[in-house]
Amino acid sequence: MFHQKRQKTWMHRICEAVLLAGPVPRHVAIIMDGNRRFAAKNSIEKSEGHVKGFDKLAETLEWCLDMGISEVTVYAFSIENFKRSADEVGCLLELSRQKFAKLLQEKDLIQQHEVCVRIIGDISLLPRDLQELLAEAVSLSVNNKKTILNVCFAYTARDDMCMAMRELAAGVKQGCIKQSDISESLFEKCLYTSHCRNVDLLIRTSGEVRLSDFLLWESSFSCLAFVKVLWPEFSIWHLYAAILHYQRNCNKIQIARQSHLIERERLQRESDFCSVMEESSKQMSPTDGDASGCLHSISTNIPAQQNIQARVQQYAVEREKRIEAFLSGVYSRREDYIKSLLPSHPVMIPKPAMLLSAKLD
Repeated sequence: MFHQKRQKTWMHRICEAVLLAGPVPRHVAIIMDGNRRFAAKNSIEKSEGHVKGFDKLAETLEWCLDMGISEVTVYAFSIENFKRSADEVGCLLELSRQKFAKLLQEKDLIQQHEVCVRIIGDISLLPRDLQELLAEAVSLSVNNKKTILNVCFAYTARDDMCMAMRELAAGVKQGCIKQSDISESLFEKCLYTSHCRNVDLLIRTSGEVRLSDFLLWESSFSCLAFVKVLWPEFSIWHLYAAILHYQRNCNKIQIARQSHLIERERLQRESDFCSVMEESSKQMSPTDGDASGCLHSISTNIPAQQNIQARVQQYAVEREKRIEAFLSGVYSRREDYIKSLLPSHPVMIPKPAMLLSAKLD
């Protein structure tokens, strides 16, 4: 996976210096599309095209490290890929076994480069031996902080969002959280990608202009770059161009994110207020009048307003405690799933925020 340090030409050094003078994306996501078309174009087997694609990933990670990009997410294997021919699926899974086995053999280099490997997706769909390799790679590198590699394996955004909704529904049914606790923020924390930074730049190769069920939620406020080159032919110059495209749009993206965050916080405060008022109306006796009368009384009574504000603040504290306990349970179950995939000897269990995301039954 780790190549020897490449020698930079003077042109590379100049381009890097120019780009590094501006904002550089901290998190880059890549749809590595075009391996099969590359194989057909060069009259080689599809399997060889996929091998070239894996090699290109290692090279691209080196470029990202040089540019100070600290988190990279790649779309390695979609759940939809299972619909391909048995031979091609078998080839992809076997190639993945080989690459992750090699990665584990290079554990000293993983620690040297401080790379944290995370797997995002429903790994229960994969063969058991491959699941174990993935879990070992995650456990081995979990404490590394410098660079993060998220590998989306047996993943689609729709499956991710459905899993999150099932977690929330189960939480409400079991009484861990209230229905009113569900928000964008809580939904995001239930996704496989809850531990990831915001995606700043999403690159898709091959010239296709679609996301193919990849990070649909997470790319809402991202810069999209569709590159007309097959993935094995992707070069550092294409990466430079994508980063430049990001820099030209960075300010607009940041403004949009900030506006959305402000609106999200406003909606949460409004939700807390409505929940408090609903509880108050349920506690009112028939002689106290209806809820609208209560609201009118509060709006004209300063002490009552202060009391309501205090209750809303207290409600927010209690809501956060419920959510924290709920998420702790979600992460603990995922942690247990990882433990079941690791060797029988004692292994230190990582913090929930850094866990391998695995779909729960």
